[in-house]
Amino acid sequence: MAKAAKETFFLVSSEGTGFFYTNRKNKKKGKGESKLKVRKYDPVARKHVLFEDRKLSKLKKKYQASESTDAKSK
Repeated sequence: MAKAAKETFFLVSSEGTGFFYTNRKNKKKGKGESKLKVRKYDPVARKHVLFEDRKLSKLKKKYQASESTDAKSK
């Protein structure tokens, strides 16, 4: 039995705190769906804010690039 193709993505805080949740959804069932937007708790901002979905790979590259520049500046 084959596993269903699932896509992993981040739910990123709209506050810009850098906090995120991870989530997975079935690729086959959700064709043409809009981006997921959910109000969840952001512990960095200490309040409920809007979280929007982003792809895992793109966001990883962004955070890895920002971390490497921060490390170079120290």
